[in-house]
Amino acid sequence: MQNINIRAPRQFNFRYTVASHGWYDLPPFEHKERSNTFTYVFPPQGRDRAISATVTSARGNLNVSLSSAPRDPKRIERGIRHILRLDEDMSEFYAALKPDARFAWIAEANAGRLLRSPTVWEDLVKTICTTNCSWSLTKKMVENLVGKLGDTTSDGRKAFPTARSMSEQDITFYRDEIRAGYRSAYLLELAHSVNEGDVDPESWLHSDLPTAELKKELKKVKGVGDYAAENLLKLLGRYDGLALDSWLRAQFYKTHNNGRKCSDKKIEKFYSKFGSCKGLAIWCDLTERWFK
Repeated sequence: MQNINIRAPRQFNFRYTVASHGWYDLPPFEHKERSNTFTYVFPPQGRDRAISATVTSARGNLNVSLSSAPRDPKRIERGIRHILRLDEDMSEFYAALKPDARFAWIAEANAGRLLRSPTVWEDLVKTICTTNCSWSLTKKMVENLVGKLGDTTSDGRKAFPTARSMSEQDITFYRDEIRAGYRSAYLLELAHSVNEGDVDPESWLHSDLPTAELKKELKKVKGVGDYAAENLLKLLGRYDGLALDSWLRAQFYKTHNNGRKCSDKKIEKFYSKFGSCKGLAIWCDLTERWFK
């Protein structure tokens, strides 16, 4: 077994990052709430089989224990830095919060980093699995995908499936085995498009397109509407959109509007003062109770 040590940045909070949203509850992540540890399973690469990495936070350091030794340990370190967004500069976001005392806690807690997968491919598939359904159904679909198609580590865990492995299935598999419903056709078409190189989700990370134009590109993927696209943009580091859904709206009504429904325009106006960071501001604001 091999270990890797990573120094976390000063403005970093392990708990607020790992539990920032529900990805920690979906395989190949494993995390017990309020613990200082999580595990992620990296897929095979080259001659390396799938590798599980257990990350423990201790005194500003991240200690990483691997199920087997990779030929290139740096790729695992890069993956963890990406997952936890360790290289993301939060100073602009924290500066935008200063004028409003109600949001001061975010900077004080070093919150705002959103957990993500090491690949945009995985984030994209998972996002499609969140649309128009309960969280329990999202979990079941992702658990089925990982359990039935993921490569196995030496310690018996499973990685997220590759586009190739997903493209080798048929529509019946997605309907009956994954229980993906209407998303079955979307997942199969996406897997074929990515496997054949017609769609390159990883390129979105470094795209020069303005956010509005990149959003249009994301929406060309079947199953990705406004809500899904704006959530994906947050995971790409673009926080212009609010990604409003029924849950987020309900939290706003309760937190800022005395429980009364209001228009999306009112919600947008409330957070507009945060400019290009407003999508991150609304998420931190309305999930604060998770950490109390």
